[in-house]
Amino acid sequence: MRAFDDSVQSLSGIERRKMFGYPAIFISGNMVAGLIRDKMILRLSMEDTERFLALPGAAPFIAMGGRRMRQWVVIPPALSKSKSELAAWLERAMAHGRTLPNKSSKRNRGGKARHPKR
Repeated sequence: MRAFDDSVQSLSGIERRKMFGYPAIFISGNMVAGLIRDKMILRLSMEDTERFLALPGAAPFIAMGGRRMRQWVVIPPALSKSKSELAAWLERAMAHGRTLPNKSSKRNRGGKARHPKR
């Protein structure tokens, strides 16, 4: 989706990589936005999630198996066409991402997550 690429290309302080084969952005190892099939999704604070879901056409993100992902929302098509509104919500997702515990330190040099000894 071009709107996603256009909206994240100039962002700083993010890591771009793929999640489930689709482009996504991460802050401190936490995914904050990305594409899933033809949908753009954002991870927001609980307060912003409620506010976002009040927008026309906004929806919660439902993962495979029908599971609703808390704090994840699907961008409605009309919002993806408004660069300024999309940028504002993307900034909210990034701000929330900065409050989350750092996951980057959990990776070893081989790029695989470490698992605690059992």
